[in-house]
Amino acid sequence: MNSVLIVGIVLLVFVALMFTNKKFLETVKNIFKIEELRKRILYTVLLILVYRLGCYVVIPGINPNVLGEGSALANQTSEGLLGLLNVFSGGAFANASIFALGVMPYITASIIIQLLGMMVPAIQKVMKEGESGRRKMNNWTRLLTIAVLAIQGPAYLANLHNQVPAAFLFDSVWFTIYAIVLLIAGTMFVMWLGEKITDKGIGNGVSLIIMIGIVARLPHALMAELNARMGGSNSLIMVIVELVLLFVVFMATIAVVQAVRKVPVQYAKRIIGNKQYGGVRQYIPLKMNAANVMPIIFAQALMFIPMLFAGVAPKFAAAFADMTGVWYNLTLAVLVIVFTYFYTAIIINPQQMADDMKRNGGFIPGVKPGKATVSYVDGILTRITLPGSLFLALVAIMPAIAMTALGIQQEFAYFFGGTSLLIMVGVVLDTLQQIESHLLNRHYDGLMKTGRIQGRH
Repeated sequence: MNSVLIVGIVLLVFVALMFTNKKFLETVKNIFKIEELRKRILYTVLLILVYRLGCYVVIPGINPNVLGEGSALANQTSEGLLGLLNVFSGGAFANASIFALGVMPYITASIIIQLLGMMVPAIQKVMKEGESGRRKMNNWTRLLTIAVLAIQGPAYLANLHNQVPAAFLFDSVWFTIYAIVLLIAGTMFVMWLGEKITDKGIGNGVSLIIMIGIVARLPHALMAELNARMGGSNSLIMVIVELVLLFVVFMATIAVVQAVRKVPVQYAKRIIGNKQYGGVRQYIPLKMNAANVMPIIFAQALMFIPMLFAGVAPKFAAAFADMTGVWYNLTLAVLVIVFTYFYTAIIINPQQMADDMKRNGGFIPGVKPGKATVSYVDGILTRITLPGSLFLALVAIMPAIAMTALGIQQEFAYFFGGTSLLIMVGVVLDTLQQIESHLLNRHYDGLMKTGRIQGRH
């Protein structure tokens, strides 16, 4: 009860500070003055509400009374990989909801299609076909998502049956098939919600749904942390220290995600008739963290490979099963650094950038066009990717540091780093940038007191 009171007081103080800020109130008024933006925001909120309600709709035929706190499934989904999946699904995984698998199968399918597009020439050709190619890729991704769900659905039900056999009111093959179809339909419906938010709402729909699921677990994680701290001395001070540290981590992550190195490009002056073209200086923004969250996702996927050898080499598997262990975190950090360079090299092509500049009559001041430009851009990318990769590695192991150094509960520690932190920061910034674009296009002030939400350089 004390922990509930503390959380309530913190929320009330936060809301009071926002609504006593004149600039904030003026910005909110400006947002709702724009009819299109108002409709998009309300539409997005409505679909998110539908998604959150669906997270509590249990699969018909499953007894929800045996799935509460203290059940084997709840304990299993409080830590490890399943705990992370439960965070991404907003608790639907532990609720045995029709949305239990969330959009992670779609993300998995998207990553597979993206990797195939980098390696298979035929898929690369389709990706370059413009709008028609994009539609084909989307259809392939949806079909692959169903294939992934056909594997993950039975695995989820088998795990649920092993953990809580009493949850199954009907234990038959037909019920299993029926439940698998419901799980597939649930994920496809969530995908549809995400696409509708992208088309008619604000922000990227699928990313926003993942972020809402993560944020929805924050009060529960904070409550668990407060309950764990209440028995010790200086408990309130420790909670305040943790919240301050979480704020600092968020600010540092925002700074790195927004950090860019602007490369100046000068375009040659051309006079056609009475008009002058070119002759202006523009900039190519190279992001310090161009790979975003992908290196951590790839690295965490590989970290589960040692578990396949649990029967052959149990000590080896156990060493990599401990999320707070030295070998686990050292290997994870190295993999994140390697994948950051690998993914950055794939998505940013200095040769193509140099060719585009040469074709449009552009050049970098003081650098010769051609190979010299390629080497110059490649050198900048190598230098700025190093601090970006080191920061990503630190973010990846921050939950383990929070658990071992501060004794933070694992569910709350997820918010101190890893994919959860980067997804929240990235999605919030992207959504705010879209809102600010609508405001500036209607000649209103942006969301910031001065300047715009943009990269630092």
